[in-house]
Amino acid sequence: MVRSILDDLLTVQRISAVPAILQVVSETTGLRFAAVARVTETDWTACAVLDRIEFGLKVGGELDITTTLCSEIHASHRPIIISQVSADPDYCNHHTPQMYGFESYISVPVLRADGSMFGTLCALDPLPRNLSDPATLAMFESFARLLTLQIDAEEQQQATRAALADERTTGHQREQFIALLGHDLRTPLASIQAASDLLVRRSAERDTKQLAEHVRASSQRASRMVDDLLDFARGQLGNGIPLNWTAAANLHLTLLQVVNELRTAHPRRVILEQVPELPVFACDPDRLAQLLANLVTNALHHGASTGPVIVRAEVVNGHFQLAVHNRGTPIPAQRLERLFRAYSQEDDTSRSGLGLGLFIVDQVAKAHGGRMQVSSNADVGTTFTFSMPIRRD
Repeated sequence: MVRSILDDLLTVQRISAVPAILQVVSETTGLRFAAVARVTETDWTACAVLDRIEFGLKVGGELDITTTLCSEIHASHRPIIISQVSADPDYCNHHTPQMYGFESYISVPVLRADGSMFGTLCALDPLPRNLSDPATLAMFESFARLLTLQIDAEEQQQATRAALADERTTGHQREQFIALLGHDLRTPLASIQAASDLLVRRSAERDTKQLAEHVRASSQRASRMVDDLLDFARGQLGNGIPLNWTAAANLHLTLLQVVNELRTAHPRRVILEQVPELPVFACDPDRLAQLLANLVTNALHHGASTGPVIVRAEVVNGHFQLAVHNRGTPIPAQRLERLFRAYSQEDDTSRSGLGLGLFIVDQVAKAHGGRMQVSSNADVGTTFTFSMPIRRD
């Protein structure tokens, strides 16, 4: 990640300990101007400032590094300490103290976690100050190390936030694309279905009618896949699957119709049902039919081909329950928690569709204020159970 000077300035500004650090170094040393600076090969930029002498440099203020002593620190990564410029043999004639009018000065490098130069923690005063005590340098170096840790932590947090924001943006765009694609596919599919229906009804030729029936079946399957895409997009975008709540007076007939359609589609499989007449309660019958169809299809794909798939609907303790049971190889425990994720390998549609069947089942259950439960073992078999509280309003 390429960082700008402004990024680094804002990083320092976000570190809550910086004002306290500047106050401590100023009061401890008597140096009335203190700052944290970002230092590059060409520029010195004030990121935080404590100014009690009206030095005039504000946060964001910049200096040409050649006019400062920090050019030496940038090159050597070593501190500079001057108790009295006029009495110091190395700096008494240096242009920097003369330009900025200071007599005492201390500056220590602030490094990044990787050892590269970030900047300096510095302080100065127009009057001489005794800075020769080793404890003074130790204090500055300790604060510089603390700043290194704080800057590194803040930059990591910023990088994490940026990565999460990018991921959310990418995910949102991807899901919007899926939703738009689904909507755009509906119109041509509807035209294909209408044309194939017309051919099936009107064609007198057996071959033409068979071809039209194949086209109709394929377009219906494609339409279901588009519906799955839209449901997936709604679920991932956080909107949830929409429901058409109604007082379902004949829910049992809707569920039996699903069973009969699947029997027709899978004539070699046995599908048993225990679906009595049910009390009237609020739900979306079409969505519950979709839930049941996905569960039964999943059982047909993954259950033992020699065993029946059993559908059971009932009301227990104020909850509507819909269960689908099959025999066969049990689902490993470590896979159970992944069953209802999109594109799960255990999903029925992973073999012949988009891998969204059980994901949509779970979304339909949640939209009804209900939940899905799964039990699976070698002795009893596998049972998917949907349960929702009954609403009669």
